[in-house]
Amino acid sequence: MNLARLIDYLRDRLKTVVRAGLAVLVVLVVLDAVPAVVDKEHAHTAMEHVPAFWAVFGLLGCLLLVVFAKTFGRLGISTREDYYDD
Repeated sequence: MNLARLIDYLRDRLKTVVRAGLAVLVVLVVLDAVPAVVDKEHAHTAMEHVPAFWAVFGLLGCLLLVVFAKTFGRLGISTREDYYDD
Protein backbone atom coordinates (compact mmCIF):
# COMPACT_ATOMS: atom_id res chain seq x y z
CA MET A 1 0.00 0.00 0.00
CA ASN A 2 1.26 3.43 -0.88
CA LEU A 3 2.15 5.50 2.20
CA ALA A 4 0.32 8.58 0.94
CA ARG A 5 -2.85 6.54 0.42
CA LEU A 6 -2.52 5.10 3.93
CA ILE A 7 -2.17 8.58 5.41
CA ASP A 8 -5.19 9.82 3.45
CA TYR A 9 -7.18 6.77 4.55
CA LEU A 10 -6.34 7.40 8.22
CA ARG A 11 -6.95 11.13 7.90
CA ASP A 12 -10.43 10.46 6.49
CA ARG A 13 -11.17 8.34 9.56
CA LEU A 14 -9.49 10.57 12.14
CA LYS A 15 -12.14 10.16 14.84
CA THR A 16 -11.86 6.39 14.60
CA VAL A 17 -8.06 6.53 14.78
CA VAL A 18 -8.18 8.78 17.85
CA ARG A 19 -10.73 6.55 19.56
CA ALA A 20 -8.67 3.45 18.79
CA GLY A 21 -5.54 5.11 20.18
CA LEU A 22 -7.33 6.15 23.35
CA ALA A 23 -8.77 2.65 23.74
CA VAL A 24 -5.28 1.15 23.49
CA LEU A 25 -4.02 3.60 26.12
CA VAL A 26 -6.89 2.74 28.46
CA VAL A 27 -6.19 -0.98 28.03
CA LEU A 28 -2.51 -0.42 28.82
CA VAL A 29 -3.32 1.55 31.98
CA VAL A 30 -5.77 -1.15 33.11
CA LEU A 31 -3.20 -3.87 32.43
CA ASP A 32 -0.64 -1.88 34.42
CA ALA A 33 -3.03 -1.93 37.39
CA VAL A 34 -3.35 -5.74 37.30
CA PRO A 35 -0.66 -7.19 39.59
CA ALA A 36 -0.38 -10.44 37.63
CA VAL A 37 0.62 -8.61 34.44
CA VAL A 38 3.17 -6.10 35.72
CA ASP A 39 5.43 -7.13 38.59
CA LYS A 40 5.84 -4.19 40.96
CA GLU A 41 7.46 -6.09 43.81
CA HIS A 42 10.88 -4.73 42.92
CA ALA A 43 9.88 -1.08 42.49
CA HIS A 44 12.52 1.35 43.69
CA THR A 45 10.15 4.02 45.02
CA ALA A 46 6.67 4.11 46.47
CA MET A 47 5.38 6.09 43.48
CA GLU A 48 6.17 3.19 41.15
CA HIS A 49 3.41 1.20 42.82
CA VAL A 50 0.83 3.70 41.52
CA PRO A 51 -0.84 2.46 38.31
CA ALA A 52 0.21 4.44 35.22
CA PHE A 53 2.80 6.43 37.16
CA TRP A 54 5.38 6.34 34.36
CA ALA A 55 2.77 7.22 31.73
CA VAL A 56 1.66 10.28 33.69
CA PHE A 57 5.27 11.17 34.49
CA GLY A 58 6.19 10.99 30.79
CA LEU A 59 3.18 13.03 29.74
CA LEU A 60 3.92 15.76 32.27
CA GLY A 61 7.58 15.76 31.23
CA CYS A 62 6.64 16.19 27.56
CA LEU A 63 4.19 18.97 28.35
CA LEU A 64 6.81 20.74 30.44
CA LEU A 65 9.34 20.51 27.60
CA VAL A 66 6.85 21.96 25.12
CA VAL A 67 5.97 24.86 27.41
CA PHE A 68 9.67 25.48 28.12
CA ALA A 69 10.55 25.45 24.40
CA LYS A 70 7.70 27.80 23.49
CA THR A 71 8.72 30.18 26.27
CA PHE A 72 12.33 30.23 25.06
CA GLY A 73 11.13 30.77 21.51
CA ARG A 74 9.07 33.78 22.53
CA LEU A 75 11.92 35.23 24.57
CA GLY A 76 14.00 35.73 21.46
CA ILE A 77 15.57 32.48 20.34
CA SER A 78 13.34 32.32 17.27
CA THR A 79 13.84 34.98 14.64
CA ARG A 80 11.59 36.74 12.15
CA GLU A 81 10.42 34.87 9.08
CA ASP A 82 12.05 37.37 6.72
CA TYR A 83 15.43 37.29 8.49
CA TYR A 84 17.29 35.96 5.44
CA ASP A 85 15.42 38.14 2.92
CA ASP A 86 17.42 41.28 3.80
